[in-house]
Amino acid sequence: MKFFLCSSIFVFFTIINYAQPLKTVQMNNNNHPMEASETAYFGEGCFWCTEAFFQRIEGVLSVQSGYGGGHVENPTYEQVCDKKTGHVEITKIVYNPKIVSFDDLLAVFWKTHDPTTLDRQGNDAGPQYRSVIFYVNPQQKEKAENYKRELDKIHAFERPIVTAIEPFKNYYPAEAYHQNYYNDNASQGYCKYVIQPKLEKFEQVFKNKLKKAVPKQ
Repeated sequence: MKFFLCSSIFVFFTIINYAQPLKTVQMNNNNHPMEASETAYFGEGCFWCTEAFFQRIEGVLSVQSGYGGGHVENPTYEQVCDKKTGHVEITKIVYNPKIVSFDDLLAVFWKTHDPTTLDRQGNDAGPQYRSVIFYVNPQQKEKAENYKRELDKIHAFERPIVTAIEPFKNYYPAEAYHQNYYNDNASQGYCKYVIQPKLEKFEQVFKNKLKKAVPKQ
């Protein structure tokens, strides 16, 4: 399935994503946002890709790659790849809701992976790559379920969405070498030939949501 799937989904995202302009946030004396932050947890396949997308969205304060939803404490990457921990590769996204909404983040989520393939994204196969939203409050749960339902209703994808929407559970940060992966390894093969083409398409569609520069995380 192609990265951007059909004209109907583009129209739907345009209505949702651009209905409200971005707001300018007030800053305190230390040049930090005065507003309280909120957190979202998304799994959409390899967290190297997911991290690179959300790092570039204005209003996103930090993105961390990690493992979530499983039963093993402090799992290693190798353990998660063995498919016995129950964990999924996810990103922890801390954002300023005065600048970017949870709806905005959902728009990015649905449009930057294939939510119709069970336990698979491209050549990456296994339960650790499943499409999932871990909600942290009832509002996130409702918004995610409504969004998913509306996308299925308009047949935005060729197949039904299989994205799981589950309560937040057992998050652990991934190893240091996984963090800020694309920014630090842009010339590496996977980054150059897999992530970069997706990132270029993403930046075209979400160009009015992007930061002017991507800081080191």
